[in-house]
Amino acid sequence: MTKPKKNRARHRNPGLPTKEKILEFIKTSDNPAGKREIAKAFGLKGQERVQLKALLRDMADEGLIDGSRSAFHRMGGIPKVTVLKVVDIDDGEPVAIPENWAPDTGTPPPKIVLIEKKGKGQGGHPALRRGDRVLARTEEAGKGWRGFVMKKLPQRVDQMMGVVEIDKSGQGWLAPVEKSVRNSSKIADLGGAEDGQLVYAEAVGRGQRASVKVTEVIGDPLAPKSFSLIAIAKHDIPHIFPDEVIAEAELAAKLPLSEDHREDLRHLPIVAIDPADARDHDDAIWAEPDDAEDNKGGFKALVAIADVSNYVRPGGALDREARKRGNSVYFPDRVVPMLPEVLSADVCSLRQGEDRAAMACHMTIDAKGRIKAWRFTRAIVRIDEVIAYEEAQRRVDEGEAKDNLTNLWACWESLYAAREARDPLNLDLPERRVMLDEKGRITEIAVRERLDAHRVVEDFMIAANVAAAKALEAKAAPVVYRVHEQPSREKIVTLKDYIESIGGKLALGQVITPSLFNRLLKDVADEQEKALLMEAVLRSQTQAYYGPANAGHFGLALGSYAHFTSPIRRYADLLVHRALVDAYKLEQPAPKGKIPDTSGLSDQDRADLGKISDAISKTERRAMEAERDTIDRYVAAWLSSRVGETFETRITGVQSFGFFATILKFGGDGLVPVSTLGNDYFRYDEKAQALVGEKTGDTYTVGDRLELKLAEANPITGALKFEVPGLEGQIEKRGKRPPPKKNDGRGKAEGKAKHQQGKRGRPGNIRHQGKKRGK
Repeated sequence: MTKPKKNRARHRNPGLPTKEKILEFIKTSDNPAGKREIAKAFGLKGQERVQLKALLRDMADEGLIDGSRSAFHRMGGIPKVTVLKVVDIDDGEPVAIPENWAPDTGTPPPKIVLIEKKGKGQGGHPALRRGDRVLARTEEAGKGWRGFVMKKLPQRVDQMMGVVEIDKSGQGWLAPVEKSVRNSSKIADLGGAEDGQLVYAEAVGRGQRASVKVTEVIGDPLAPKSFSLIAIAKHDIPHIFPDEVIAEAELAAKLPLSEDHREDLRHLPIVAIDPADARDHDDAIWAEPDDAEDNKGGFKALVAIADVSNYVRPGGALDREARKRGNSVYFPDRVVPMLPEVLSADVCSLRQGEDRAAMACHMTIDAKGRIKAWRFTRAIVRIDEVIAYEEAQRRVDEGEAKDNLTNLWACWESLYAAREARDPLNLDLPERRVMLDEKGRITEIAVRERLDAHRVVEDFMIAANVAAAKALEAKAAPVVYRVHEQPSREKIVTLKDYIESIGGKLALGQVITPSLFNRLLKDVADEQEKALLMEAVLRSQTQAYYGPANAGHFGLALGSYAHFTSPIRRYADLLVHRALVDAYKLEQPAPKGKIPDTSGLSDQDRADLGKISDAISKTERRAMEAERDTIDRYVAAWLSSRVGETFETRITGVQSFGFFATILKFGGDGLVPVSTLGNDYFRYDEKAQALVGEKTGDTYTVGDRLELKLAEANPITGALKFEVPGLEGQIEKRGKRPPPKKNDGRGKAEGKAKHQQGKRGRPGNIRHQGKKRGK
């Protein structure tokens, strides 16, 4: 006889209190109310206590209370120990709200500042990010709350992005937009979404009944501009300015440009050399030969930078939003700016022929390119000309350059000589460039050409950044350094093992300098071997970051370095400007209205400089990942019409499961699974970064060039897959193989693969670039 299923909601002891009475008791209790306190208050004993435990569990499942082992709390108050969800990062501090919040009063959830345990060991954990869930102990702190993190909880994906795919049975599936996610999720509620649409969804249910429901329909995932939207959502990049920020920016933009307390530089033929499609111009340069007797062959130079600190002042809503964003994020089809457009593309942009507020870095440069002296002023400038890199280079090459360009190139030759003497790390790393037409469609993807014009601007900017760091050090003022530490011993040992595996030698006893790596590269004549070694040297480098403690810039071979030249798009530069304002007494008269009075560093800035530096280092890495993801999607879309074609590639990474290769012409990165390499068994040699065939001896090593056939291109995830020509279709016979995946009700295996990998070939709305295919 089948026993009836237990149901906690039925057969309650009539002596049990109702849910409403329990909630009222918890709400009015002076102390945290647990099962024991509730049982005592209502006179429950024996079996009634067992029933109470089940009732409280039901109430927690329904979200009526937030439960722990010892106490239950009315939703509307904050439990002493509870689950919190991180919703923001403010100056590097995670801000969270209770994960379950549904008070009867409808009041918004309280913001709780989290106190983290640093590091991964001894109870610590990696830095928290938006969306993370933690168990925390809470307490009131003044007029607010703070929570002490006890442990980080497994991620619960409340909001996700994907593409709707509907199988033959009519069941909807959410296909992932990330390379790392291989499986689709079952959709319980389409919310009006149709097959092929890009949507937001949230998880519902648990265990075997877990699924998702669509919460917002975005539209066509392959439409122009969708790729950057996917990256913005995936990396949680703030892209909408609050009304109060826009209002303050518009107010700041109306600040009068007074000639008082500013150096008038409008007579100088200063030029801004920028990309042809640049919308904001935050730097401009000028130089002329120095006629001083003690500086023969030298130059007087000027780097003029937009005076953003005059408009974005500490303590305002505009400043808080800029700090939260940390930097502008650049995509092929759009820019997510750090500052509202009225500032970034207008008032703070050094436009041709218009008076602009600038921070001026004057430098005296000797004939060998060394900076002999510097001074910083607030100035008024009027840019003589805004020139595209390509046009500036053409004028110089064809002898059409005016004196201002001729002088800039002559001064740069001195700066370049000093750079060569320093011998900074010289890695020739190609940069991909996605070209779009006016409708956002891809017209070309190529490696960006590197011109002398780019180097001219770069070396002037490096000189100004060095001058800014040294100028602040001279006044013992706070500095936000750009730090690039030398490689760790562990990475050097790994590099040594690798070099020895290819017949080279690296002695560990010598001083590690950029020159050492440059010599290693120069000694290799074969281009394939040089590319291989370059990849290994790149892997040995540390990640650059911002910080108030100086550890030098290893890559540039500089002892002191601070970002000063891009305050429109980097918050670190804005902080350096503010520090210069204080150190050199460059404060302007207090503006009228609601704009903050001062433009230097606030007391809070000074106290929190380390924390702010950590926060903007994280936003920089977030931007880099988002930009790279978006380029990958554009490249995959561009290549989706060329599946089956063969490309010249270079191996960039090797793992036990296969190797990664990059198309040399425009940098598309893809995987060659080891399972597609024929019938041989391939052994992974970690030291040599190689896969070696046991039977054939075939070897695939980092840096190798080889022809590969494009087997798959998925614009939604940006994933590419390659095959070695001549090995397609061969089945791996290596003995032990993973069992086939079970059919989970989605239909045949072919139908299931659709949800896992996405459609192959050219999507219907990506314009075909080559010959038309026959229908």
